[in-house]
Amino acid sequence: MIKLDVLIIGGGPIGLACGVEAQRAGLNYLIVEKGVLTNSIFNYPSNMTFFSTSEKLEMAGIPFMSISNKPNRTEALEYYRRIVKHYKLAIHLYEEVKQLQRTPEGEFEVLTSKANYLAEKLILATGFYDLPNTMGVPGEDLPKVSHYYKEPWPYIGQKLIVVGGGNSAVDVALETWRKGAEVTMVVMKPTIDQTVKYWVLPDIENRIKEGSIRAYFDSSINSIAEDCVEIQTPEGPVVLENDFVLAMTGYRPNFALLDQLGVELSLDDRKRPCFDIENQESNIPGLYLAGVVCGGLNTREFFIENTIAHAAAIIEDIKKKKELTA
Repeated sequence: MIKLDVLIIGGGPIGLACGVEAQRAGLNYLIVEKGVLTNSIFNYPSNMTFFSTSEKLEMAGIPFMSISNKPNRTEALEYYRRIVKHYKLAIHLYEEVKQLQRTPEGEFEVLTSKANYLAEKLILATGFYDLPNTMGVPGEDLPKVSHYYKEPWPYIGQKLIVVGGGNSAVDVALETWRKGAEVTMVVMKPTIDQTVKYWVLPDIENRIKEGSIRAYFDSSINSIAEDCVEIQTPEGPVVLENDFVLAMTGYRPNFALLDQLGVELSLDDRKRPCFDIENQESNIPGLYLAGVVCGGLNTREFFIENTIAHAAAIIEDIKKKKELTA
């Protein structure tokens, strides 16, 4: 079993920030990531542009250079690669956490797909992009249905239904329509989400108004078949011919890891995990939460730019407690 001061679960931007701070503090640490480096960003659409400016995303003293004011996915992937290289961060990729357990002594036993670890402190920086919110309708498991979108080319000349009315759904609808897809949006709310990126919102609203993109509001999916989809509208059920469904219905944190250690969740719809806002420590002593996982199901509360500070707060608290027990 490998002994560590700190084990960081999640190799996204905030997990890397925690690694940098742990290294600066002289702690024996390791970052484990179940996929590629910054796996969530890797799975973003190929042409995605961040809402934040590159300046606000900067961390660890490394400038974030981008061609335009708002960086794209490729620029972000390169930026975080440079951070890992610059600091020579201790990180294991393609290593998935399978089981977490707290010992009677208050340490953490962590079983991954490749090794066993014993860590004095544990940081969960797992994000939320890996687990999509499913619709729970018949046919959702068909090959034609996906909760992820990469690029528009597979949908040229195809009848495409985009589920959702937020940033992701709007980006998908516009990009695929411009490449020749016949796009229909199914939106649960009465309008497109008004928090959609300000430079994109007028575009989608005008495309819908002119009829280039068809939209059903206050509507949802009833069922999905090989060649059609039935939706529920305010006027009743409607059956649409269909080739592909892209369900941009959002994502959720990995509650299973939180449950294994007994992290308390709020009783409201947000299911926000319990943590101290001063040092990010959860209700389980020695277990810290960093990044967007702190928001529970409210994935719009925390972003990269407003959670980078979690890393310094966590490592400072770990240092203090380590000094007290030394």
